[in-house]
Amino acid sequence: MPKYKRILLKLSGEAFAGKAGFGIDAGRMKEMAAEIVAAGRFGTQFGIVVGGGNFFRGVNASSAGIQRVTVDYMGMLATAINALALCDLLRQQGGKARVMSAVAMEPIVPRFSLRDATQALQAGEIVIFAAGTGSPFFSTDTAASLRAIEIEADLLAKATKVDGVYDKDPVRFPKARRYEKISFADVLSRELGVMDAAAISLCKERSLPVLVFNLNVPGNIKKLVACKKIGTLVS
Repeated sequence: MPKYKRILLKLSGEAFAGKAGFGIDAGRMKEMAAEIVAAGRFGTQFGIVVGGGNFFRGVNASSAGIQRVTVDYMGMLATAINALALCDLLRQQGGKARVMSAVAMEPIVPRFSLRDATQALQAGEIVIFAAGTGSPFFSTDTAASLRAIEIEADLLAKATKVDGVYDKDPVRFPKARRYEKISFADVLSRELGVMDAAAISLCKERSLPVLVFNLNVPGNIKKLVACKKIGTLVS
């Protein structure tokens, strides 16, 4: 029996772009899909929240003069594109998967329903949550925290391109120190940028642990399910 019965996996849009940095790298997404499906065979249920940064960077659009609310809605559409692509590839790898959207997109994507999502997870389906929270001014990190709490996940696993949380940017500072464990309070007080403050505060309030790990290391999702030491645990 796995330690984590149910995991909410947060995938950034950047993860879908691969080395190109934009659009969808189908080969890289297929690798991710295969890892997720394989990890799910151990009995862990997966919910997934996807970002949309590979198609749309909200900050850049906002600085170009587009209103913030419009920018956020455009970002929600980008997450739906990623969610549909991931769902298709998960199914190709033999997994059962469905997409649910926080905003109405029928007939392309059904609207999010907690009851339907919970029933699908219990039946062994991978549920991908698109369109963030459905409201502007909230990040997909906050959406991940919200959905994780709603589906009663045991862990929120944030996939990144680094192997955990550091005291400073490890790209700019080669001697930066990585934490194996760190508290929510320290993440907030030190402004470490693990997730935005709203997302971390939600997890802190509900005592939902967050694991930050490197998605680009093959086998890390399997290690996550097997409870092997990877990344940084925030709790």
